Amino acid sequence: MARRREAPRIVKEDRMFRVLSIDGGGIKGIFPAAFLCALQESLERPIAEYFDLIAGTSTGGIIALGLGLGLTPDEILNFYRSNGSKIFPGAQNWITRTQHYFFTKYRPDPLEIALKSAFGDRLLGHSRKRLVIPSFSARSGKIYVYKTPHHEHFESDWKRSAVEVGMATAAAPSYFPPYIGSAYIAHLDGGMWANNPTGNAVAEAIGVLGASPESIRVLSIGCTSVSQTFTLGTAGLWGWRRKALEAAFSGQSFGSMGIAALLVGHSRIRRIDPVVAAGRFSLDDVSSIDDLEGLAREYAREELPGFKVMFDRGPADRFLPFYGPLISEFQPEVR
Repeated sequence: MARRREAPRIVKEDRMFRVLSIDGGGIKGIFPAAFLCALQESLERPIAEYFDLIAGTSTGGIIALGLGLGLTPDEILNFYRSNGSKIFPGAQNWITRTQHYFFTKYRPDPLEIALKSAFGDRLLGHSRKRLVIPSFSARSGKIYVYKTPHHEHFESDWKRSAVEVGMATAAAPSYFPPYIGSAYIAHLDGGMWANNPTGNAVAEAIGVLGASPESIRVLSIGCTSVSQTFTLGTAGLWGWRRKALEAAFSGQSFGSMGIAALLVGHSRIRRIDPVVAAGRFSLDDVSSIDDLEGLAREYAREELPGFKVMFDRGPADRFLPFYGPLISEFQPEVR
């Protein structure tokens, strides 16, 4: 039976509660990784220490896991640079594009190998930050959210390996097959319902952790977006074959940001998500890595003063898990 510590108030009433949320987007995760890397170069402490809760979906979930497990933004950026072409080989190859109509576009093995190299055998319960990582159950059709043991009801997820959680949140339909982990649950990409997890993170902060809306500050980072328009010309099945997914992602993101703003107010949320020309970036085009990093560093240069004003208020309170391998560090330890 999992050891459990006594439960203090989860969030202190007099402290600011800072949230980091990172969207899904495949190799476009280079943008948030490089953005955080550029900020880190001008900060006095590891950037994860500025946040009380980190949420991430798909590629954003991998970044969130890395931050929670102590990887630096530079190490996370190098993860994408070193493994991008292995995870997404032949993205622009006509054979690969043709096969994509009938089969998943890529094998999952390179991603799993890369995650094992980055995370080793560590568990979700080894995260030193509270994490919220959306996924989706292919068999039941229900949402599935991996969470660190930051509440007494979260008794099981901490036992899952970080690699398993990363694979589960990033199993993008048609790009990768469903991921079946140690619990035999078939997972699909969390982007199916929460590609932008900002609203989920804010709801977690208020509803689960007890943070007051007035105390919350949110940094929400996208992976670049395209301005969407939907006309009568896309009314048929052929016209909607790509637009449907784009519409779902765009609508979900607007809805997520709307929920977050309704709960805490627009002024307490900083959204970083450059609008780019259609076709400039795609979730598996590794040839765009340099451009994505350059764009991220431009934005980070502009955002750094505002980040320091809004988020540089000293380190977040230490995360005290209810269960898992880290509770032996705290007193009183168990009952």
